[in-house]
Amino acid sequence: MKITVAVAHAPERPFELIECDLADDLAPDEVLVRVVACGICHTDLAVKLQHIPVPLPKVLGHEGAGVIERVGAQTVGLAEGDHVLMSFGSCGGCEECRLGAPGYCDEFGMINLFGQRRLGSGLRYRGAALGASFFAQSAFASHAIATVRNVVKIDKDLPLDLLAPFGCGIQTGAGAVLNVLSPKAGASIAVFGVGAVGMAAIMAAKLAGCSNIIAVDVRGDRLVLAREIGATHTIDGRTPELAKAVAALGRGRGVDHSLDTTGVPDVVTASIACLRQRGSSAQVAAPPRGTRFAAEANVLVGGGLTMRGVIEGDAVPQLFLPQLVEFFRQGRLPIDQIVSFYPFEQINRAIEDMESGATVKPVLRMS
Repeated sequence: MKITVAVAHAPERPFELIECDLADDLAPDEVLVRVVACGICHTDLAVKLQHIPVPLPKVLGHEGAGVIERVGAQTVGLAEGDHVLMSFGSCGGCEECRLGAPGYCDEFGMINLFGQRRLGSGLRYRGAALGASFFAQSAFASHAIATVRNVVKIDKDLPLDLLAPFGCGIQTGAGAVLNVLSPKAGASIAVFGVGAVGMAAIMAAKLAGCSNIIAVDVRGDRLVLAREIGATHTIDGRTPELAKAVAALGRGRGVDHSLDTTGVPDVVTASIACLRQRGSSAQVAAPPRGTRFAAEANVLVGGGLTMRGVIEGDAVPQLFLPQLVEFFRQGRLPIDQIVSFYPFEQINRAIEDMESGATVKPVLRMS
């Protein structure tokens, strides 16, 4: 089967759209999805730039949404014509998967980053295997092979293009708040970095009933948008003594919770230092390897603070994504305010706009 894909060749080269061959064979637990849309995530760029050293060339894309065209022999509950969102893959058999924590699957790296697939690479170009199965999908493509563990069926009346980012970015930000920090109604929270993940976190904080929701960023337009979707306060990230400025908005005692999406060491330090006694901080960024975060021991230990790394919002996609979809149906998750659409062939323009800050969340439409 001939399909069109966008290939990442090297850090300095733009994505290239090419035609290649997609394998006909499906494993019993796999499905063939016609991709309708795919969000662009910073993890895609981290791989292309080799901040995450996955071998290139590779077909990336891991926020795919589309329509099932064919199913494997053991795909219970899925059928041709079903509309699905695609998320991260997991093995299903390790202890973490059995405990309901697939984001910490023993095989997470092999499945999601290195594209380990039972039947080998599903893509070939000029007779040679092409790196594929990124996050068990490689959705920068017109078609993708996914698995029953990383697709979530949704109603056919829902907009696939708008909901595509649920599979990673929205799930990560909202899940870090709702599943990990779990703020009580009336709690205060500071979100450092309000790109797509940070915006999703602000939406989730509003859903949770937080009273003080503080958005921190260096872009004024992002801060304006953050207020529109739920932030009660905003702070320029270049403010001197940033941690103290944020803490002052937590009713003078520091904030109950914080979330950092930047991975910038000084910002991470501020996200910890702004907490009140027994406060908690979630870290979701994927900075370059070797990055170190600093926290004063007397602040961390003396304050009884909790600092948690979070992958994919600690979500089980089959359980959490339907919750997010329901919030969207209710009008309580206004992701339409942060999404911008681009034709598939404009993938490089979409990335430029994301990197410049001109758009918050670019989504590629494949047709």
